[in-house]
Parts: sequence; structure tokens; C-alpha cells
Amino acid sequence: MQKNQTGKPIDIKISTVVAISAILHQTDPAKLDAAMRDMTGGEADFFDDELAVIDVGDLDLTGPPPDWTVLVSLLRSYRLHAVAVRNAPPKMEADILAHGLTLDRSAKPRATAAPEPVRPVVAAPVAPAAIAAGTMIVDTPVRAGQRVYARGCDLIITAAVNNGAEVIADGSIHVYAPLRGRALAGASGNADARIFTSLMEAELVSIAGIYRTFEHGYPQGLANHAVQIRLVGDRLDVLSVNS
Repeated sequence: MQKNQTGKPIDIKISTVVAISAILHQTDPAKLDAAMRDMTGGEADFFDDELAVIDVGDLDLTGPPPDWTVLVSLLRSYRLHAVAVRNAPPKMEADILAHGLTLDRSAKPRATAAPEPVRPVVAAPVAPAAIAAGTMIVDTPVRAGQRVYARGCDLIITAAVNNGAEVIADGSIHVYAPLRGRALAGASGNADARIFTSLMEAELVSIAGIYRTFEHGYPQGLANHAVQIRLVGDRLDVLSVNS
């Protein structure tokens, strides 16, 4: 039976694609390679052919520009496929496009905050309680190879997240069952997002792009226990929910 019901050779529709942000702080390929090797712990399938957006907003623009050919090849060696560059200054754009990458203009340019004017202190009115944002709820197990993405909201899962599965949320992630796969909270950059699970067995957790793996084991006393994971500076802390 033919699956194409429209008879058209191609349909174009809006789609959502999740990409990892690779935020460059310097351009030295050897240092970048060492950092990637340290981050992945030598796991060949750490990124599993994810798409990547290279963010150059933190680069010192007075230094040498990235060698895009080398950088793209380096990321690909870790199974990250660069597709776009974010926060690129105008002088980089032609070079970026010449290397087959696109320009991600969705992010607002970073700017130095202007000093706040001195204002008289006025007692603030009592604000009403914040209304909770929408939440995605999943009641079935997330199996190996599956990916669930809660765009712009929290994600609640009441069944197991199996090894090889991936759950992603722009907000926090709550797993009221074993978390054995990968959980990426704050995917759009929310550093206040957290990950909760009633049984900690995760392969990898991430908040706002900061990763942590557990190939050397979980923090003492927390394996197979209820935990919360939160971002403190550039470190992910795994804590008992009862502490």
C-alpha cells in the first residue's frame, strides 16, 4: 500500500529539531579536543550523532577566528554534527557560510548591560502567586532509541526511562520511576531547571548544556535512590531528595 496520500513528491512542513549547543571559549583545536575527550570519558556513542549549534558568543574576537574545517571535523569525530553558528559577528558570517554552516539568528545578541540608574526605593506591591507553566506528562515507558522533548515546559514521566532513551525539557524533568537513560533539563539554557528521579540509574544528565556521566559510579549512597540534580556554577550536584 502506498503511504503517500497526497501524490506530491515532497511536502514541506515546520518541524522541531533538538540541537546541542557547543559553546566555544577558545579556538585551539588541541585544547578543544582534550576538553571533549575529558567530557565524553572516551565513550564512542556519547553524543549519538546529535546535531550541534556552535556558539561563539563567548569568544575573544581579538584572537584568531575558528578554523571551521578543523572544528567541524573535530566535533564530528565525537559524533556531533555542526549545522549552524550562533552569535557570530558580521565579519565571520561569510567564512561560516562558505564552510556549509548556517547562521542561527534566533538568539538575541549578547550585550554588556548598561548600569542601572539609581531609583528611589518604593515598597513593591504583593504579587499574586505565579501560574505554573504547561507541563508534558508521559505515562508510558520511554524505550531505548526513543526521545521525548518537552518544549518550553517541564516534563513529568511516571514510567521508566530505559537505557538508550533520551528525555529532554526546556524546564525541569521529573521521573517517578527508574531513570536509566539520558535526561537533559533546561535545554534552552534555563540554569535553574532540575532533574528529579525516584531511582537514580542515569547514563547521563545535563542542565543548561552542562553534562555529567557516571561511568565511574554514582555519588556514595545515591545509586538506586531518589535524587535531585541541580546546576551550581559549572558543576552538576547529585543530591538526595531527603537531604
